[in-house]
Amino acid sequence: MSHGNEQIFNPAERVAKISHCSSMEQYKQMYDKSLKDPEAFWGDIAKNFHFEQNVTGKFMDYNFDISKGKIFIRWMEGAKTNICYNCLDRHVLAGKGDQVAFYWEGNDPADAEVVTYGELLKEVCRVANVLKAKGVAKGDRVAIYMPMIKELVVAMLAVARIGAVHSIVFGGYSADSLADRMLDAQASVLITADAVWRGAKLIALKEIADDALKVCQAKNVKVKMSLVVQHMKNVTAPQASSNGTANGNPSKKTHFDDKVGWNSGLDVWWHEAVKDVSSDCPPEWMDTEDPLFMLYTSGSTGKPKGVLHTVGGYMLYAATTFKYTFDYHPDDVYFCTADIGWITGHTYVTYGPMLNNATSVLFEGVPTYPHIGRFWEIIKKYKVSKFYTAPTAIRALMKFGDEPVKKYDISSLSVLGSVGEPINPEAWMWYYQIVGDSNVSIADTFWQTETGGHVITPLPGATPTKPGSACFPFFGVEVALLDDEGKEVKGEGEGYLVFRRPWPGIMRTVYGNHERFETTYFKKFPGFYCTGDGARRDKDGYIWVTGRIDDMLNVSGHLLSTAQVESALVEHPAVAESAVVARPHAVKGECLYCYVTLAEGNDFTEKLIVELRNKVRTKIGAFATPDYMQLAPGLPKTRSGKIMRRVLRKVAVGDRDFGDISTLADPSIVEVLFQHRPKEGKV
Repeated sequence: MSHGNEQIFNPAERVAKISHCSSMEQYKQMYDKSLKDPEAFWGDIAKNFHFEQNVTGKFMDYNFDISKGKIFIRWMEGAKTNICYNCLDRHVLAGKGDQVAFYWEGNDPADAEVVTYGELLKEVCRVANVLKAKGVAKGDRVAIYMPMIKELVVAMLAVARIGAVHSIVFGGYSADSLADRMLDAQASVLITADAVWRGAKLIALKEIADDALKVCQAKNVKVKMSLVVQHMKNVTAPQASSNGTANGNPSKKTHFDDKVGWNSGLDVWWHEAVKDVSSDCPPEWMDTEDPLFMLYTSGSTGKPKGVLHTVGGYMLYAATTFKYTFDYHPDDVYFCTADIGWITGHTYVTYGPMLNNATSVLFEGVPTYPHIGRFWEIIKKYKVSKFYTAPTAIRALMKFGDEPVKKYDISSLSVLGSVGEPINPEAWMWYYQIVGDSNVSIADTFWQTETGGHVITPLPGATPTKPGSACFPFFGVEVALLDDEGKEVKGEGEGYLVFRRPWPGIMRTVYGNHERFETTYFKKFPGFYCTGDGARRDKDGYIWVTGRIDDMLNVSGHLLSTAQVESALVEHPAVAESAVVARPHAVKGECLYCYVTLAEGNDFTEKLIVELRNKVRTKIGAFATPDYMQLAPGLPKTRSGKIMRRVLRKVAVGDRDFGDISTLADPSIVEVLFQHRPKEGKV
């Protein structure tokens, strides 16, 4: 149905019929209760979990106003629990030990494994005992640098079981990035693997980890053990073509050299370490505000910041957002494509699903290997009903048209989630119509590493959705929009997206640097947590996240978000993806510099440039007409798929001083972009 110029899509009937929250009336009642009486709301939810000791102090206590003193956030004071116990023991004791926790799907379709909750519990206890034997105790930090294999889930749960703190680093970061994070966390143990195939590319994890350990040694950080999973022996390698490169055809078991570099004083093979170890390990009962994990996110200063989450509040929030956002039921099979190295993988691959006793797909590979229908093949194989991926992946797969999707029976899907950045309406529609056959609910989720879980999201059985809008706040989240002066924008309008109060899953501090935590999130607008994103509220109260505030442009006095312009550009059928940055302009102050990646079979012609400029002009207004349009065969992205806009801003002005670009997935793209720069003065 249509609403003004915007279409509204009601929840799919088959979803609403069985939904945990099946109407906007029910959502509003629950939402109101979560704000008016958070203790009753979250207290009821807490009854579903095991607490060794109940709350003895205040249920919620906080200060968001830096002018009134130190920022602090506390939930369920005095209560004790263990998140690993709630993910595993609780279900096994309830007779669900034989239930599948994960269908592991390897990089190659020939590699697959099934692991139950009961099997995971035994393996987690063994690894927990190995760590304890090495002297790892409550509060110690353990770094994890691994591929998407079941041992990664085992490792993080084993660390949590004994009360230590895990710091997972995406298995693709450089040795320097891994070392930086290990040094900051003062990690005493590293858990890694020999290597991994990602698509047809070999990532030598152990080699990278060894280089990182040398850096730690040089800085006098004592690492007690490097626990190494022997992964390559059990997986299929891409077949080598005649010129010696992998050509994407699956083949026999890998020839990967078992003789990885070995430091006998430090390195221990995982399979040997757990061989004769007891599968019984009592959990360490933790205060709800004890640290659970830290996860490093890039900071504007270039020095990564360790976002710290604590046990109790994060547990409640991960479990509740998973249950309601994906409307999870016991017969569902859930598939989140994110790597556990990112927050999405922490909350919505491991903790959220396992706290709900869910059955999930754990995927090691990439969406286009060994063919472009890999996601859809997996969904068909396991009859996946709930699917969660990033707009970057959706747009990349859109490029190949509808046929690769239609080849597979994916009618089991009922909820499709989107994560990582605002999804443009065109990609939303393709996701809904082609992947979902116009018979699904879409959950376009907004959240951050810092928020721990979804903070603005539709609920699949309740929310009428608008393509491109994250819709409404989740339970316990109180949204406000502020202008530059910190004045609240009421009703329809645009401003800084901020939150008035904490929810249980919000971060508590930046590890080892509380002052940075206060400065980054609370200094700009005292009394509010500042997300750093802009948003607009439409006349119906829907929230549209417009992107990072530093991605706002001021063209001739008009404030524009890059997301708006990018959305207009990708509506053109020739454009697969776009990125827009500001470029200084003598008259306008700033002008638009647009990068476009074309869909297959299209050429970057003068005619196309004119069409694209007109598209933006028509969609937004004459003031937004781009001054520069550049072909981008690829965009500079971090390994989590985020576009690194500061690189694009540098290319736009011809400046090669990029600073640190070690987190780019493909640094060579920078030179390619320079080669395609338009001549000065030419659009």
